[in-house]
Amino acid sequence: MSSEDPGAVGNGLLVIGSSQAGVQLAGSLRALGYTPPITLLGDENHRPYQRPALSKEFLQGLVSAESLVFRSAEYWDEHRISLVKGERITAVERGPHGSGVAVAASGARFPFDRLALTVGARARRIDVPGHDLDGVLYLRNADDALELKRRMPETTDIVVIGGGFIGIEAAASAMKMGKTATVLEAGPRLVGRAVGSETSQYLLEAHRGRGMRIELDAEVARIVGADGVVTGVELGDGRVLPAQIVLVGIGVVPNVELARSMGLLCDDGIRVDEYALASDGTTVAVGDCANMPNPVPGADPGDRIRVESVNNAIEHAKIAAYSLTARRTEYTSIPWFWSNQGDLKLQIAGLSTGYDTTVVRRDDTKGKYTVVYYRGGRVVAADCVNNPIDFMAVRSALAKGAHIPADLAADPATALKTITIESADALSASTPPESR
Repeated sequence: MSSEDPGAVGNGLLVIGSSQAGVQLAGSLRALGYTPPITLLGDENHRPYQRPALSKEFLQGLVSAESLVFRSAEYWDEHRISLVKGERITAVERGPHGSGVAVAASGARFPFDRLALTVGARARRIDVPGHDLDGVLYLRNADDALELKRRMPETTDIVVIGGGFIGIEAAASAMKMGKTATVLEAGPRLVGRAVGSETSQYLLEAHRGRGMRIELDAEVARIVGADGVVTGVELGDGRVLPAQIVLVGIGVVPNVELARSMGLLCDDGIRVDEYALASDGTTVAVGDCANMPNPVPGADPGDRIRVESVNNAIEHAKIAAYSLTARRTEYTSIPWFWSNQGDLKLQIAGLSTGYDTTVVRRDDTKGKYTVVYYRGGRVVAADCVNNPIDFMAVRSALAKGAHIPADLAADPATALKTITIESADALSASTPPESR
């Protein structure tokens, strides 16, 4: 029987990857009435857990490891979802109609009627002399976080290579723990892939004002050490920055090796259609590992993106669940992201790619900062720092296809929700300010 039939029996669904996307997919399927067996398989020796807090609350000791676990043991039993820990799948033997057998490195075999890949992404490794010294760490999973947390009490100086979300979050956490933190960013801006130049500059000034040492256009010549242990980072100009921990956060690489071995099309992730189906028409791929059609309403039909966010993992998994129950629902969504960097909470609504105009809303007395992005006179995204009200207003407007007049938005004392115009015909009633 096909496992698309909610009443079918057999081997059921195998979900490879016990990530946020995998957990959501399994739960959504049960909510939709899917009755075949579901096996959620991960290569870590941990129950499925939340990752965002690893660089913040968990590192600082504000939350326990147990509090990060997604569900209780009773939940999995009640929903008839089998958890498999510590098994790394190395090959998939294909059968008819999407069925097959997944083979683990241990030799264990896991037969399935349908397959879901929620394999996520891994930390990109640095390739400079000294990269293998003791004390060079990454922060992608629970074991990484446990090791970083274990070393922190004996650390006075931490150097973070990479000025993205993870690097800045970890540096801010280290500073809260009384450490000296230096961030080395190879590019000209902080979090340059995620935010525009105004927001990058604001974050740079804000973090430097709080004591974080940040170097842009930084060249890492090598990581130095003594007796196999990290002692510092040497820059291209010959300076050596002392460090007992060097944390590398230079991005991630989607895990596509298994998909490629199955013959699935891959291009910066596993290529899927608007229903989360891979190129074979039966396997679903969800979350950080998936390269999908841009889900933003009105996006160019040929535009494809890979989104690394909790929100995307959840919403994309719901679409995959519909596909696996033979109910096709296209993935349309407004991407949103957040990053807690010490006392700075950055929230991003939409995708600012291709913007031509910005409006900056800044209130230093209240510590609030927002950049609203426009393209062709229409709002497409916003970066909001310590300004959840602006974030919710822009996110709501994007979801409704509403308009926020740029000339009115320029006044930070004006609440965005009070000037949002839900009729698309109102676009011509406002003229955006010159691009700045």
